[in-house]
Amino acid sequence: MGSEARAAQVNEVIRRLEAHYVFPAVAAKLADVLRGRLDEGAYADADDAEFATLVTADLQSVNGDPHLRLRHHADPVADDGDAAMNSADFRIEAELEGFGIAAVRRLAGNVGYLDTTMLYPAELAGPAISAAMTLLATTDALLLDVRRNRGGSPGTSALLQTYLVDEQVHYLDIYEREGDKTTQMWTLPYVPGPRFGGTKPIWVLTGPRTFSGGEDLAFSLQQQGRAKTVGEATRGGAHPREQYKVDTYLDVTVSIARSLHPETGENWEGVGVRPDLPVAADQAFDTAYALALKHVLTLGSAGARRAVAEEARRALDQVKDVGPGVDGTE
Repeated sequence: MGSEARAAQVNEVIRRLEAHYVFPAVAAKLADVLRGRLDEGAYADADDAEFATLVTADLQSVNGDPHLRLRHHADPVADDGDAAMNSADFRIEAELEGFGIAAVRRLAGNVGYLDTTMLYPAELAGPAISAAMTLLATTDALLLDVRRNRGGSPGTSALLQTYLVDEQVHYLDIYEREGDKTTQMWTLPYVPGPRFGGTKPIWVLTGPRTFSGGEDLAFSLQQQGRAKTVGEATRGGAHPREQYKVDTYLDVTVSIARSLHPETGENWEGVGVRPDLPVAADQAFDTAYALALKHVLTLGSAGARRAVAEEARRALDQVKDVGPGVDGTE
């Protein structure tokens, strides 16, 4: 890569930052960092993949925003923003990933389990989410696993949360630099199929790989008092981002907005969502499942519930020892 071409790529990254980054003052500092690194020859001998890694480190050096990234792709990148999200390749990716639903199961003891890896846009993932929540609607408790969830659409977070409440809830605000506007995020007035509802217990399983939209789910349900989080603190990315083409095989993701709790103004940027029940991420399932089974056993064992109670007792015996905290106490 010639020096002029590399300089053009850096300047395109800077242009995108200055035009779109949610914190203009930080964008100015980042521009100075990138220009300084370019002038000292930091990117001169790097191939495109190494260049992307180096620039990403520099982008995150000022305020640690994990949404700021220069990405190298094996295939030519799509155009900006919506064009990339609406591309045929993106739709195929969503289909091959089960629209972000890795598993949906009724566990022994009538406990629901939903494992999510991505919040694909609702126009793609909506039918899969509706089908999953129809299966889970009659379970007595729910484990919502976002330990591998790497993010996605705020609208899909709203859709999924709607299945978990009885009435509309204002759970988040999103401030956008463009237009200097704030959008209130509410659960929806209607969703297809039955709801799990707003009274049965939910445990959200979290870990250090939980990011962005996955953190939105964990944070919002926790702050509403609708769910308990179990596991480890999440990665800490609360800024919705957009992607912009830099060159044929390079694009930059830029935080264009901020997520904020509507009452406190707080979010999870840089600190992650802190678990209500801190355990190692690989112990989160057993911890939450044991709590769910103990809840099921409080619902009685008469009549039709007899078989479920017996199932729950057997399952609880099989859950491995998870140590202190499984009852919510030390």
